[in-house]
This record gives sequence, C-alpha cells and structure tokens, in this order.
Amino acid sequence: MPTVGARLRDTTRRLADAGVPSPRHDAIVLIAHTLGLEPSYIRTAAARDDEWPDGADLDLLEARVTRRVDREPLQHITGKAYFRSLELQVGPGVFIPRPETEVVAGVAMAAAREALEMRGTVRVTDLCAGSGAIGISIATEIPEAHVSMVEASEEALVYLRLNARAQPADVRTRLRSVYGDARNCLRQFDECADVVVTNPPYVPTAAVPRDPEVAQHDPPQALYGLGDDGLDVPRAILDEAQRLLRVGGTVVMEHGDEQGPALRAYAESSEWWGDVRTLTDLTGRDRMLVATRVGV
Repeated sequence: MPTVGARLRDTTRRLADAGVPSPRHDAIVLIAHTLGLEPSYIRTAAARDDEWPDGADLDLLEARVTRRVDREPLQHITGKAYFRSLELQVGPGVFIPRPETEVVAGVAMAAAREALEMRGTVRVTDLCAGSGAIGISIATEIPEAHVSMVEASEEALVYLRLNARAQPADVRTRLRSVYGDARNCLRQFDECADVVVTNPPYVPTAAVPRDPEVAQHDPPQALYGLGDDGLDVPRAILDEAQRLLRVGGTVVMEHGDEQGPALRAYAESSEWWGDVRTLTDLTGRDRMLVATRVGV
C-alpha cells in the first residue's frame, strides 16, 4: 500500500497533468476530505511519509480525483467554499465566491460601519447574493447589521437559505433571504438601505471564460451581464440601487478589471449618484464601483 506521501505525489501529478492550477493544494484537500481529516494533518503525514490509513475508501478518493481531473470545481466535490471567516455550502447551480470579492465585502462593511456610527442602526442589501457570502459576512462581522439578500436563481436560493440557517442565532435573526430579480426588487422592501452591495454578472456575452471550472460549471445567469460589454445587467442593478438606498447611502458594485471607466461614466451621467469612484482589489486591478446616493 502506498504511503500518504506517495499517494499525495501521485494525485498531485495527475491533477497537474490535467491543467489544474493548484494541484498540490487540491490533492491535499481531496485526500483530507475523503479521510475526514484536516489538510494540515495530511501535509504532516506526507512529510513524515506515514503509512496509508487502514480502511480508507480508495474508491471514493479515486472518484473524487477523477472529477477534479475532469475540471469539476474543487468546491463542488467537497461541497464547501471559504469566504473571509465563513465556511459556506456550495454546489451546482450557485456561483462559487472568489477571493477578490472579499475586498468588495470589506468596502461594503466600511460603509456600513460609517452608517452605523452616524445613525445608530444599519441596513444592508446584498443583490445577486448567490451563496450569501457577502451578506452573511457583513452580518457576522457587524453585529448590529440587518442584511437582506436578494437572489433570482431558485438553485442558488437553496444554498443561500442553507447558509443563512447554518449561522448562529444572533446572526441568523438579522438575515433575510429574498427570491427576486435584483433589477426590479423595490417592492420587496419597506425601508431604505444604508448600503447596497452587489457582485452582479458582468462577463460580456461573447467572452468565454478560459477556466473549465468557470465555463462549464458556474451558472451562466451568474456570469453573463448581457450586452457587448457585459454591463446591461449591472447598469440596470445600479438604477435599482438608487431606488433602494436612502439619500447618503452607498452602493458598492463589483465589476471586471476593464469595466471601471464605462461603469463609472454611467453612474456619473445620473443625477442620483455622487462621489463616484473606482476602487482596486489586492492585485491593484480595478474591481468595484463605489458611489453615494444623492438627493435632487
């Protein structure tokens, strides 16, 4: 029977040959997930070249490795995705949260904390909420925040509600899941929001993502923003955001790294938005539009 180190090396090689971007990391996660152990334990066991555990389900491991070789997302295989401090349930039909979106969530949190300091309460609306990554993070990290999460996909809404219900009671009671179109959801709300945050679909219609994990497994509804520039949906959501926000409220919208000027120009053309700016992610790429709702 191969040792843990030998099996890790073999699995890493197979994933690398298949073009998986992070073969060793994924191999460790798949082995750990199959054995019911933490990835750190697998790293240590492999370094010591420990014997492979008796009774380990090799057929199950092989099935999971084969799925990853076929470029099924690692998160679909494990059923888990990590975002800031959260472990979220994910699977087919829901967009897998990305690390760059953590920065978007952080900017929304800063705006929410500012509103809380000024008003004593804070309401946040997360549009195109998907798994709930942004909205649940805000409710988790800001104990006073009341967060509504709007999602139009029934498949994604399943995961949104599962993740909301999995939170501690003090977080869960401040979360609201809404089935609706982010472009037309005003009727779902009785009060204005202090912050609207969204990671909308923004890939141009003619653009095909390079990674098979994205092109073949992320739901198209969460990817493609329609129109030649991919901004038809984001523009419509920006229009709805001005109706959802109180005067003085903030919108934070993720976008592609080449879409900043076009989205900023659209916001600046409206009498309802002021202090319009583009912020970058941790790599220095344009990543989000931030604007303030103004009165007329």
